[in-house]
Amino acid sequence: MIKNILIVGSGIMGRGIAYISAVAGFNTTVVDVKPVALDSAKEEIEIIFERGIELGKLLESESILAKNRLSFSTNLAEVARESDLIIEAVTEKHEIKESVFKQMEEYAPAHCYFATNTSTMSPTLIASYGRRPEKTIAMHFFNPVHKMPLVEIIRGLETSVETTEVIKEVSKKMGKEVVVINEFPGFVTSRISALVGNEAFYMLQEGVGKPEEIDKAIKLGLNFPMGPFELADLVGLDTRLNNLRYLHEKLGEKYRPAPLLEQYVSAGRLGRKSGKGVYDYNSTSKEGIIINERSSYS
Repeated sequence: MIKNILIVGSGIMGRGIAYISAVAGFNTTVVDVKPVALDSAKEEIEIIFERGIELGKLLESESILAKNRLSFSTNLAEVARESDLIIEAVTEKHEIKESVFKQMEEYAPAHCYFATNTSTMSPTLIASYGRRPEKTIAMHFFNPVHKMPLVEIIRGLETSVETTEVIKEVSKKMGKEVVVINEFPGFVTSRISALVGNEAFYMLQEGVGKPEEIDKAIKLGLNFPMGPFELADLVGLDTRLNNLRYLHEKLGEKYRPAPLLEQYVSAGRLGRKSGKGVYDYNSTSKEGIIINERSSYS
């Protein structure tokens, strides 16, 4: 039975997973090597709690109980020993995930399950960093975690049926719908999202339309909740580029990153987290405005 969940990584995804985990009734710890990152996570999670109460999605009494179930630490070794499930939510880079999983393997109890929050990477490969592949699986959460209804569960080559069922139940308790799929690069959602987002950058590069027009066309014409540029800025252009490079390597030319996307990342225009991406979030506009419009067509 899962009671104690450890989230490794306090970034955008880690803090979102921590929030829904605590609200769902799990004793939840967020661990990060950077105290400043933990402080930022605490502040944002507090804002999510406040917003939930304002919108009537959470009672104040429920908020208090959830907060009491939530803790933060910089000591992975200490908190891993009490964990029933560890969800890794660090940067999508193999060397970082390998380092984290080796530490998890060293300190976690024998009964502990491991999950990686990845949008493209192989859970089979990630499981090879430890010694319990049957207890390792991928849980692909979506940003923002507390709003998006889906968890994409991806079985690795040696993931057991028991592990799959445990993670399904945890996800449902967190209030999520689930799909369970077998491993293949990009899974279901990332393969489609990467294609749409990359094609949008090619269209922008070719001068087909302005970013806001392309976003509007996709939202109203295809009934997408967000335009491809809005989504890319939210996810992070660097994250989108890393995913495309991985899919290009594994699945071929149709995933080759648009040169304009590479240019934006090289310029430090990473999206909301940097203040500028396709849109400018340093402006007085709530949603952001287009920046450097001329260069968008270069």
